Formats: sequence, C-alpha cells, structure tokens
Amino acid sequence: MTSYLHPPAGNGDEHALEVLFADVFQQHEHRLYTLALCLVKSEQHVKDIIQDVFLKLWEHRHHLQDIHNMEAWLYRVMENKVIDFLRKAAADNRLKEAIWNNISQARNETDEWLEAKEYNRIIQQAIDHLPPQRRRIYCLHKKEGLDHARIAEELSISRHTVKNQLSAALQSIRNFVARNARFFFL
Repeated sequence: MTSYLHPPAGNGDEHALEVLFADVFQQHEHRLYTLALCLVKSEQHVKDIIQDVFLKLWEHRHHLQDIHNMEAWLYRVMENKVIDFLRKAAADNRLKEAIWNNISQARNETDEWLEAKEYNRIIQQAIDHLPPQRRRIYCLHKKEGLDHARIAEELSISRHTVKNQLSAALQSIRNFVARNARFFFL
C-alpha cells in the first residue's frame, strides 16, 4: 500500500501523484459510493457526488502529504457533498420528487423480490407434499424439461400415467398455494 504521507517521488512528479491518486481511489471509492447511496438513494446523483469528492482530491494532489488521515478526509468531503446535495434537493421539488421515486422504486423492487421468494417457498412446500412418484414426474417435467414420452420411458410407465400424474400434481400444487398464499391473489 502506498503511504499517503509521502508521495513516491515528491510534489513535482505528476506521474507519482497520479499513481498515488489511483491507489487512494481504488481503496476508497467503493466504500464511499456505498455509504453515499444509503444516504442519497439515487445512483446517478451518488456517482456525481463521488466524482466531486475525487475531483477535490485531485485538485489537492500536490498537498497529499499534508493529509494525515486520508479516509477521514475523504469521508468529510463526501459528507459535505451529500449535505450540499440534500440541501439542494430540499429546495428543488423536481429533485426531491426524483429521490422519492427512487426510494419508492427500491422499496417496490424489494417487496416484489420478497413476495416472489415467499411464493417460491410455498410452491416448493407444495411440491414437497406430493407423493414421491408424482413429485418425481413433476420435477422431471418442470425442472429438467423432459416431455411426457421421455418421462414415461425413463420411469417405465405409460405416457397416459405421466399425463395423469402431472395433471394431479398441478392440481395439488394449485390447491396448496390457494390454501397457503391467499395474499398473493388479492
């Protein structure tokens, strides 16, 4: 890791400053971005804020040796940029609405993901409650993509039995889901 207190070749060496700057950027950019995103809730605005933070660092590149705690310095600059952004957002109704829409969209996506996860869990429970042979036929068809003829051949049963067992499996799964996931149908 590069020392922040003493640039590799002194203040006048632009290349050494570029290397030092790249090192600082690589070490801190992701954490700053993640924290700012938690505060601002807008990826585009966070990208602008982080760009401003590192632009300020670049403007001060000849004084990097004066920064004794780089992480604290970067977080302070980011904090100030976020505060400036939030003040601007509070005064700008369009910006405030855009941020609110980003928050609402993120909540909706999270809710949808949780609902889908819960729904899949209930379906898996329904599959687990099927009799073993029916469950095997269902899984061969739905999960492995085998057609009726291939399943019949693999299990040494008739195609008609496969068709009947799949139909019964689907009906059982529908009934189980209807009993256990009423809120999905509201």
